[in-house]
Amino acid sequence: GFVKPIRPSYGLWIDGKEDFSNGETIPVHNPATGDFLTEVTAGSADDINRAVKSAKTSFENGCWSKLPPRHRAKVLNRAAELLTENMSELAKIESLTTGRTLREYQAQLGRVPDWFVYHGQLASVSEGSCPPFSDEDHACTVRRQPLGVCALITPWNHPLLIAVKKVAVALATGNSVVVKPPELAPVSVLELGRILKEAGLPDGVYNVVNGFGDVAGSALASHKDISKVDFTGGTSTGKVIAKQMEGVKHYCAELGGNCPVVVFPDADILEAVNGVAFGAFVASGQTCVSAKRILIHESIFDEFVSMLVTKANGLKLGDPMDVTTHMGPVISQRQLEILESQVNRSLSEGAVALAGGQRPSPSRCSLSATGYFFEPTVLGNMTTTNTAFQEELFGPVVSVTPFKDEKHALELANDSPYGLGCAIWTSNVKVAHRLSRDIQSGVIWINAHHRNDPSAPWGGFKESGIGRENGLESHLEYTEPKTVVFRLAENSEDWFGDVKARYS
Repeated sequence: GFVKPIRPSYGLWIDGKEDFSNGETIPVHNPATGDFLTEVTAGSADDINRAVKSAKTSFENGCWSKLPPRHRAKVLNRAAELLTENMSELAKIESLTTGRTLREYQAQLGRVPDWFVYHGQLASVSEGSCPPFSDEDHACTVRRQPLGVCALITPWNHPLLIAVKKVAVALATGNSVVVKPPELAPVSVLELGRILKEAGLPDGVYNVVNGFGDVAGSALASHKDISKVDFTGGTSTGKVIAKQMEGVKHYCAELGGNCPVVVFPDADILEAVNGVAFGAFVASGQTCVSAKRILIHESIFDEFVSMLVTKANGLKLGDPMDVTTHMGPVISQRQLEILESQVNRSLSEGAVALAGGQRPSPSRCSLSATGYFFEPTVLGNMTTTNTAFQEELFGPVVSVTPFKDEKHALELANDSPYGLGCAIWTSNVKVAHRLSRDIQSGVIWINAHHRNDPSAPWGGFKESGIGRENGLESHLEYTEPKTVVFRLAENSEDWFGDVKARYS
């Protein structure tokens, strides 16, 4: 592949080439060691203007937007092939910049090309419609057309995956894009520009402006020539972006979560413990659907919690590039301090740390003195008003709470302002059907966690977001319908000369 190890510096990606015209930079560090990795250009409002202008020009000249969908699909298929060829180096880049383990990225990023293939294929077979009119004197056609220039604002926890989830459908449906990647981990999103160019994407269709949210992000969300904003991140930021959007824009947002996991006594207990540990501690608990509120039937509560604590205490913390490492650090010193503050608040409110609850000692993690590590944590003695039950703790922290019966489990699961992900562990298909119907979450797994596919809609209820990624729903989000009505009657009409003339 042509993606190389991290370079000393990266510019913006505007109009099909790297752009260093802005001299301001943002340093990127390795969260596991604190070491400097590279620096990237810090985009300004002027840079956003240039990127949007490039995207708008490419959209209006039709070099991409007016291509037949099958032609666009060929480019996206080639992009998928190039991604696969360069995946080994991209996995290393993501691990170094986010602190997540290399093993995680090697497993996760192998799926990323699927989004380009799926959305290209779906666009190729998408059809308009001819809804029946009220009489034979008229015919009606409906076609879906791309929106224009779309702003994609992406997070640091899955830099390439979440960017591709948005980029693939936006491009497949004929839009042009400007991406504002996370300032903490932007490199793989920049490298995607080179991959797409090599695949045959016309210049200006894909643009990337690194920068801080209050500068580049705000300028992008409020830009008058943006037709849609697609954001993944925290709920508070999502609300700010919604207020910043000027004019009438489409908006899709995947926001925060506080994922409940319901474990029934008929589940395979060992499998459920392993599933909860995976759901909670992969990515160091830094996903919006990480397992957080573990709800366990009272008859198996003590046994389950004991096994989960043993599992958490046995996880290996250390160098993310070592494939035997189970868990890396959180993303930054600031995130570590926020997480520590939330855990301490939870403990002061009466919770008990059954495992973890603090930064690891040097004997537990050799990089604890320099990296942003926090121990896998299990909090017990939980109440529904406790910080750990009501807030999203973005790190490797779970709370455990017993429930009495199915009704009680449902009440606990829905006792949250969030509704993104949920998992249910049971061998009873009737229970699984009832709970999955009534739990207020956009994505629910039965005896699994973190499963995702380009065909499966992804998004949240309540304060966890608006709109959907993936599937046909995402194509509807990135296009708008145009209705054309044909009058077929041969007779002439004169509204003002004929009192019986038709109005509608």
